[in-house]
Amino acid sequence: MTPTPAAPVALVTGGARGLGLEVARQLAATGADVLIAARDPRAAAAAAGPDGVRALPVPLDVADPASVAAAAAVLAEEPGRLDVLVNNAAAYVDWSETAAGADLEAARGVLEVNLLGAWRLTQALLPLLRTSPHPRVVNVSSGAGSHADPAFGLTARGGAAASYGVSKAALNALTATLAAELADTPVMVNAVCPGLTATWPGAERTGARPAAVSAEGVVWAATLPDDGPRGGFFRDRRPLGW
Repeated sequence: MTPTPAAPVALVTGGARGLGLEVARQLAATGADVLIAARDPRAAAAAAGPDGVRALPVPLDVADPASVAAAAAVLAEEPGRLDVLVNNAAAYVDWSETAAGADLEAARGVLEVNLLGAWRLTQALLPLLRTSPHPRVVNVSSGAGSHADPAFGLTARGGAAASYGVSKAALNALTATLAAELADTPVMVNAVCPGLTATWPGAERTGARPAAVSAEGVVWAATLPDDGPRGGFFRDRRPLGW
């Protein structure tokens, strides 16, 4: 009898609520063993449940190198493998922030999470990912970091939310750079814009769509076949220029 392949193991950061939690639930529905991580492990534990999602038992602050190292050590111990990493944790800014007037210490904090946090965690977990037969890294990005988004792109906002847009453009660049480095390995790296998503009260009135819809593109990238695209930036499974 042929042994049943083990379920793929996935980690979703910023997974205790909103888009991250919906991504985790949809990944679990594909048969994956999904762990959600948050800065407060109690929040992750409260969000985990009978839908097949479980919580990483330690805090994960992607801006803190010690926290990342500790979380990587826990994952290496149990479950001892990793097949999918979804870098969803993000920092946001007030829409009124501009590049000319930005508080650069606050901007540094945004970059620390949105760019360096994803970079740091990916570095820490690459040894586990490299042991997977079908490893996937998905960086949750934004059209705010592109020139192609007509509503929220880099030049469409009149300079608003500057550090957020810059951080997501940099995340797209990191995605392409990592994918090029790992082109001769099984590790597939892509970025996904989930679109404007209803993750705050009243968001629907601004045209935001349900998290269940936005999560689908992230799950698609996390479950791509081995001959799928690498180093791309996508929304709803279609390439998005940046």
